[in-house]
Amino acid sequence: MIEGNSENFEKEVLKSDIPVLVDFNASWCGPCQATAAILEPLAEAHKDFKIVSVDIDEEDELAEKYDVMTIPCLVVFKDGKEVNRDAGMISEKRILKMMGLK
Repeated sequence: MIEGNSENFEKEVLKSDIPVLVDFNASWCGPCQATAAILEPLAEAHKDFKIVSVDIDEEDELAEKYDVMTIPCLVVFKDGKEVNRDAGMISEKRILKMMGLK
């Protein structure tokens, strides 16, 4: 997974030539840690999309810009545009469905 921040968000997410799943999270959030445990193997297994992790405590401006109200918040971007979003603890199957894979 790629650590996202205000300096690399445009390059890694908005200008990516493959779909991007952005995981808005916080280090103190239990469901966020559980979601990260699901996302890390997915990042290794799938090269047709990438996963960017954004810590909302460190990147509060990004969280505000993308209206993140609940964490974990997973947002899918394709061609620089948001195409899907889900919040809270979700399964691997649901994550793959968000990405259009199952």
